[in-house]
Amino acid sequence: MHSSRNLCHTEIFLCKHSVPQQKFGNGQTPEINLAGHCNPATNGCIIVSNGIKSCQKQGIKVMLSLGGGIGSYTLASQADARNVADYLWNNFLGGKSSSRPLGDVVLDGIDFDIEQGSTLYWEDLARYLSAYSKPAKKFYSNPPCQYSSGNINNIINSWNRWTTFINARKIFMGLPAAPEAAGRGYIPPDVLTSQILPAIKKSPKYGGIML
Repeated sequence: MHSSRNLCHTEIFLCKHSVPQQKFGNGQTPEINLAGHCNPATNGCIIVSNGIKSCQKQGIKVMLSLGGGIGSYTLASQADARNVADYLWNNFLGGKSSSRPLGDVVLDGIDFDIEQGSTLYWEDLARYLSAYSKPAKKFYSNPPCQYSSGNINNIINSWNRWTTFINARKIFMGLPAAPEAAGRGYIPPDVLTSQILPAIKKSPKYGGIML
């Protein structure tokens, strides 16, 4: 997260995930995972906030990523979905709260990276969030794929399937920003730039990389 500003000066990252929210719903106190770079609970994330603002000034979208392959998250009911929507809107999007983890930063949207647990009530959450925002913030689905060290075939095959069958103008590849940011799937920068990017950038639907 310290390098948010530097990343935004590269040509690789046209869209960048910044904040994984991995604990929320079912009455839990929400927690975000910033991979040890700062502690939002002690208002120690100004450096992250400044990096996000720098990216946004360059037209780069920074979103909140819900879920992931690790963490404790679920929605127990429509009422629970509404409560989570209230929290997300007031703490990360266009609402107001005295306890915003990233201060006055307003993120550009929500990425739904739901890889575990129940599939219920996520549409309700998206609908409640959309109702808050006029014009609407963006909400994205992020289907997972697998990367094994030294073997890029799975991720390239998944990319080819997505760009063939998903009806979208642009598709972004989401990757963990650091090994500790996810249980698996981290790709070293040299592998990304030398082996994966040359393959996926051939697609006219290539939009960029999300971290």
